Amino acid sequence: MQALIKFLSNTLGKELATVLSSMVPLIELKGSIMFARGAGLNFFQAFLYSFLGSTAMFFVIFFLLIPVLNLLKKLKFFRAFANGVENYFDSKAKSEIDKRKDGKFTADKIKMLTVFIFVAIPLPMTGVWTGTALAVFLRLKFKQAVLPVAVGNLIAGLIISVLAELFLDYVDIILWVLLALAIILLIIFIVKVAKKSSTKNDGVVELDDTVKGENTPIGE
Repeated sequence: MQALIKFLSNTLGKELATVLSSMVPLIELKGSIMFARGAGLNFFQAFLYSFLGSTAMFFVIFFLLIPVLNLLKKLKFFRAFANGVENYFDSKAKSEIDKRKDGKFTADKIKMLTVFIFVAIPLPMTGVWTGTALAVFLRLKFKQAVLPVAVGNLIAGLIISVLAELFLDYVDIILWVLLALAIILLIIFIVKVAKKSSTKNDGVVELDDTVKGENTPIGE
């Protein structure tokens, strides 16, 4: 792994390599911070470049996810996959909302809190990519989604940065573990998407009233 870190650092530069790696799904902020520390960047540099790169993907995913899925559904070869991805995040959005139903909060506030918590907890499959996809399928507007994702990513980055500092001598091992987890999770995701693709859907998923309600208290 050190050989790969050195190669990417020498080829692209430590800073650019960190930014680019943070934009890759599954690797994202968590893996890029570890990569940056292994490449020799300090605590603040590793955090800053990883945070900026991973957060930048919010804008790409938020505005392009649905158009790309709709385009893929027009292509016979990718139609089943697109439907599977759409159905997966649709059901994920509904299940996350169900966990946090509370009459004290409006539907939109619950959705924003859901996205924030989802991104802020630095676990596998809970980064900006999936968090933004979740926000899209929760029908959050741009101004409602950007802050929960950015602040959640900020907190996750700080947690990972502290852990990287504490276990700096084991960065190489941690990167191998993260790589293995990324491969395993990718396989699991593909299997789940394949199962979801069995549900045929020719248009964009319309979430039920519980998920897409605009400023309406849950339960009304």
